[in-house]
Amino acid sequence: MKISLHIRAFFLACSIIFLAQSCDDEPVEVIPVIDSDNDGIEENIDNCAFVANADQNDIDNDGIGDVCDDDDDNDGILDINDNCPNNSNPDQEDEDGDGIGDSCDDDSIDPNAPLAICENGFAGNYPCNDYDLMAHIPLNIFGATEGNDCWGWTDITTGREYALMATTDNTAFIDITKPNEPIYLGKLPTATTSSPWRDVKVYKDHAFIVADCSLGRDPTCNDDHGMQVFDLTRLRNVANPPETFNADTRFTGFGKAHNIVINEDSGYAYIVGANRSSAFGGGPIFINIQDPKNPVAEGGFLEGGYSHDAQVVTYNGPDSDYTGREILIGSNENEVVIADVTNKANPTIISTISYDNVWYAHQGWFTDDMKYFILGDEVDEIRVGANTRTLIFDFTDLDNPLYHFDYFGTSTAIDHNGYVKGNTYYFASYRAGVRMLNISQIESKSAIEIGFFDTYPANNATEFNGAWNVYPYFESGNIIVSDIDRGLFIIRKSGT
Repeated sequence: MKISLHIRAFFLACSIIFLAQSCDDEPVEVIPVIDSDNDGIEENIDNCAFVANADQNDIDNDGIGDVCDDDDDNDGILDINDNCPNNSNPDQEDEDGDGIGDSCDDDSIDPNAPLAICENGFAGNYPCNDYDLMAHIPLNIFGATEGNDCWGWTDITTGREYALMATTDNTAFIDITKPNEPIYLGKLPTATTSSPWRDVKVYKDHAFIVADCSLGRDPTCNDDHGMQVFDLTRLRNVANPPETFNADTRFTGFGKAHNIVINEDSGYAYIVGANRSSAFGGGPIFINIQDPKNPVAEGGFLEGGYSHDAQVVTYNGPDSDYTGREILIGSNENEVVIADVTNKANPTIISTISYDNVWYAHQGWFTDDMKYFILGDEVDEIRVGANTRTLIFDFTDLDNPLYHFDYFGTSTAIDHNGYVKGNTYYFASYRAGVRMLNISQIESKSAIEIGFFDTYPANNATEFNGAWNVYPYFESGNIIVSDIDRGLFIIRKSGT
């Protein structure tokens, strides 16, 4: 303490000398204003000095701005791992095992009441527009280090809704029938090693799961995962959640794969992004899953090249030449491939289309009328430096696909997976969260952002963090979002 007082006295004396010199017309020292994050707030008074936050919001009044406060309730548990991030609960008790800490789990709450209403641009700590936060389950609850894909299942026998959350280490199953009181039922561990890319789809009350890994990223990568099949009706009777499940079937007719696509009308799964050195060079592999626990391989499609993702439909769009045919739209890195895969022994390319500044044609989805196809290029924001770009093609004539227009977002965030429901296009946009576009005027080359929920509140930078996938197809209006860093989010349009 004595040393501190001496230092303070020294600086006081120096200040007096400096003032005296100023009176004698000596040069006055100019002290520069430092504002590292360029938000207009001087660094010495900025409650988050290196992340822009001009509003200086600080919901817990701890002197740390919300955008960089990793522990909003100050209980020693980081928000990313906290099962109740806005209520102090250092012991993380969760008596009913629903992923919500006891200190904020109120069973008397209306199950359709939001956990945080979107007000004044925020739902709790998360930036939003017209979408409320129903619940959030962090990754540590699932025993995983990163999240990736997600999908949904509605049990038509019971009416209950379930989220399927893929992670680096497993696939987690969550009952979200009461969206603000989700119940974590358990997990199906990976068939091999941890993977940064795991994908899941549903058909006939079964989940079908594939995984991909890279020796360049992980030297322990095992490429023999194949396809796990899990009977989802087992979730009806989980006595002591969370349980660790075993797969009902593991199909090993291929090794690793980046994605799985299912045409529920035909009962075929299409494995895409498998080993480039395999028989079909990473192109679609055809698996008959009409008997879900007994998958049968029926060939594949080499001619179209490596397919990163795809959509397969039984076609009923405007091109009458292909009505009733099974049509595959492949997002194949440098182009989009349209193929007729009705005859599994003789799949044929109908047409292909590329576009300006193609860097990585990643994933796309038909509009409900099958007239337009909406595509995301995963790397163009990095390579070109423009705002988030979504490409729209006119597929009125499948033999002659046309570029229609580009939609540009409000930030430089990278777009990822997107899906159409009615007149809304929902797409995960990494650090910009999930965005919602009104596409009712798509024919007039217009799309308008009408909502968003940002699961990565720190910033919207061009990086691979944040929202990976969105599933908007529950009849209840519940929407699930999988986040790489923060786990599972359940959101809902405000007022519904």
